[in-house]
Formats: sequence, structure tokens, C-alpha cells
Amino acid sequence: MQTPGLVVKDVDLDSIAAELGVEQGDTILQVNGTDIEDIIDYKFYCADENLQVLVQKNNGEQWLLEIEKDFDETLGVNFDSEGIGRTRRCQNKCIFCFVDQMPAKMRPSLYVKDDDYRLSFAQGNFITLTNTGTAELDRIARMRMSPMYVSIHTTNPDLRPKMMGHARAGRVMDQLQFLAQAGIEMHTQAVLCPGINDGDELERTIGDLGSLWPAVRSLAVVPVGLTAYRRGLFHLRPYQPEEARAVVDQVHRWQKIFQSQYEYPLVFASDEFYLTAGVTVPSAARYGGFPQTENGVGLVRLFKDQWSRARRQLPGAVTKPLRLAVVTGSLAGPLLQQVVDELNCIDEVEAVLYVLKNNFFGHNVTVAGLLTGQDLIDGLTGHELGDKVFIPSVMLREGESTFLDDVTVEELSRRFGVPVIPVDGPKDIVREMVR
Repeated sequence: MQTPGLVVKDVDLDSIAAELGVEQGDTILQVNGTDIEDIIDYKFYCADENLQVLVQKNNGEQWLLEIEKDFDETLGVNFDSEGIGRTRRCQNKCIFCFVDQMPAKMRPSLYVKDDDYRLSFAQGNFITLTNTGTAELDRIARMRMSPMYVSIHTTNPDLRPKMMGHARAGRVMDQLQFLAQAGIEMHTQAVLCPGINDGDELERTIGDLGSLWPAVRSLAVVPVGLTAYRRGLFHLRPYQPEEARAVVDQVHRWQKIFQSQYEYPLVFASDEFYLTAGVTVPSAARYGGFPQTENGVGLVRLFKDQWSRARRQLPGAVTKPLRLAVVTGSLAGPLLQQVVDELNCIDEVEAVLYVLKNNFFGHNVTVAGLLTGQDLIDGLTGHELGDKVFIPSVMLREGESTFLDDVTVEELSRRFGVPVIPVDGPKDIVREMVR
């Protein structure tokens, strides 16, 4: 059973909580007479000017703190485990689940499948709503947890349970309609599997979700990711170029419909569909403010536009010869080749593009973000890498210098004898060029 209240991780200096003697290890039990279960409760009930906060001290004493503050002023308290407590795990058995395709003996956190509506609101994690009951939906509505991020895949009530391995998956439209009527905004996604939920099924899904505008703010359509570790799993295959082109055409047709109806495109195909199809990505105006970049939607357009601006800052020559290695996955190879070609127009610069195959997850995995440290070792060892190696920062854990297989950037730099430099995009490339 979960311990009541939230345990204080630390307290901000000179904050209200610090002035009142709240300390690390104390527990926030109630705010204005309401039990606090998680960070959602805490933030919701603290959004008031007059508070009564029940705190249990480390020694077991309970203090009732009377607080007057500005409406949007925080107490300055931070919590363990992001203030969520025990995370709800996924109860589905999706035929396309990427976690089920992970190789053995990786760090335990990579095998965790969360499906927690609180993390959807707090962190933008996609959830399926299969383990979200009436009480949770009521809470989302009551506490204005908006926007939410929902994995749809299909709105067909017969097909969705089959794809997701969950008997209650077919009720998703009822759940979405409830949230829409409560004024909750939602960003949605559909992972497409060839011959299963594309074509006519995708037509139905887009139409159903489009009917819930403006509550449904976006739909990202992304292709299934398939690793080499699918033994015993449902048979799936990757998209072929002509199939990817059909998806892109279908999305473009619906965008025109929604643009006419709502003055907003609403549905977006991921970059992977465009690159697989060999189709040029749309202009920035067609991405509706880029609501789903975390889903790989619009990153290519952002990169192209940023490079168009950043390249103006490139020098015509460098003061001493500079040899560069630029690394990416096979999907983005043609995009980065254009950049490398322009770098090679600079006097005394020699840039080489290394398009690496993914040996770790399998060659069907073509995105740069899933290349591992070992993939770089396999692909770059024995090559003359020059003075600097540029890698996309998406290869690394957020805020860290570690790859998915726990190899670090520092280890690679030592192994290659060359600085390995993570870059976020064109600005970083140009900055490193002129440094």
C-alpha cells in the first residue's frame, strides 16, 4: 500500500517552506483538508492564496501551517520520485511494442512500460487509456489535466483490442469524447503497421479524431519500429517506399480538409514516412506550430530551415586545416550529405559523412537516435576521423553523455583519440566550425 503524502526531497532557499521550517524528509500530508496522493494533487490544491498545509516532521510530529501567498506563488518544495509515487505499468500486449523487442541485459529502466495518466499530463508521456477508469477520467476533468497525450493507433473498436491485446481497448472513442466534453485538450498518435491499421482503417481513425477538434489538437502518424529481436512476436514488416508514399498522400489529403474546416492541418506524418517515401517534407507553415517534434514530426523541416539560416555564418576559410567526421543513421544520410557537401566548400575543411547501420537493434532500425555506442565503435574503428567527430545529441540519454548501451561519449573520445562532440543541430555545427 502506498504511503500517504509526499516526501520532501529538498526545499528551495528563501522559499515559503524554508521560512516555515519544512525540511528534507518531511511529508506533506494534506493541503486545505485534502489528502495529497501525488504531485498533481499538490499543485492543484496549492493554487490558492490561503493554505492550510499539514506536514509530518521526521520525528513524527504533525504541523499545521497557515500560509498566505500569491495565487501563482509556489511553496518551494521538491519531492522524491517526481512526486508521482508508484507508476502505473502498461497492461497491454501491443503487437508492435518496442520494449518487447529490446535485447536482453540492458539497464532495467529500458524495460519499464509506464501507462500512467499522471505522467501524460506531467511529462507528456503517451498513454493508451486502457487502465484509466471512470474515477481517473473524472479526476483528469476535475483537475484540468490538459493537455493529455494519447496513443490511439486505431479508433476501430474491434481492431484496437486485437492490436493492443487488451479487452477494454475498444472504448477509446467514448473516453476521448468524455475528455473533449470536459475541455481537455489531447495530442494523439497512431503507430501504423502495414496492412493492419493503415489504408481504410487510418481513414476511419483520422476522421474520428478530426471530429473531436478542437479538443484533439494533433494526430501524429508514425511507422512501426522493428528490431532484430522479434522471435515469437506477431509478424510485422517495415514500410516500403510506395506504401510510405501512400500514407503521406493520405495525410496530405486530410490536411487540406482540416485546413479548410478548422484552419489547422491537425494530422501529421512523421519524418520517417517522408524519408522512406523519398518525398520532400512540407514547409514549416504546414506543421501547425510543430506540436509533435518528440514523435519525430517536423524535425527534418526544422533542421533544413535552421541550416539555411546557420550556414550564412560559416566562414569562407579556416585558419588551419580542419578535418571533420559527421555521423548519422541511414535514414537521415541524404539530409546530412547536403550539409557535409557545403562544409567541404570551405577552404581547408575536409568533412566526411559516416552513415552507420544499426547492428545493435538490427538494420531495420534506421533512425540516428537509436544508434548505440557499440554501433559507433563498429562503424568508425579503423577510419581516419580527423580532428572532430560530430554526433546527433539524440543518440544520448537526455541531459547525459551516455548511449542506450551505457557507452559514454568520453569513452568513445578516448578510444578514437578524437573529441566526439554531440550537436543539437545546425547552430552547434556552425559554432564548432568557427570555434
